[in-house]
Amino acid sequence: MVVGQVMELSSRAAPGVEQCAELAVESACNLADAAGPQDWSAAAAEDALDAIDALASALSAVGPETARALAAVAVATNDARRRLGLDVDQEAEPAATVPAPRTASRPRRRGLGPGFQGVRAGR
Repeated sequence: MVVGQVMELSSRAAPGVEQCAELAVESACNLADAAGPQDWSAAAAEDALDAIDALASALSAVGPETARALAAVAVATNDARRRLGLDVDQEAEPAATVPAPRTASRPRRRGLGPGFQGVRAGR
């Protein structure tokens, strides 16, 4: 159910989703504890960035607002790949696939203005 900009999630996840999410966060924490700045290889960095992209993509399926919020993740991971000298997937840039959020709730009103008194007939 969507309420304004906030989406209510189900109280129960589909079978296996909570367990997979828990494994993902445990793995991420273990990796963060194990790896220092000098401990990364190109393959390890690529795998970590792929995992970030995969998690953001999976969570983007919740809805379009969530997808727009997470679109920056693909941009950030591609930027990290460039800075680390890794191959960058040009198709992963979400700018063309995720529409920009609307800035106004309704279009600007056009008309005769606030001083218009209407058309007087019969004079």
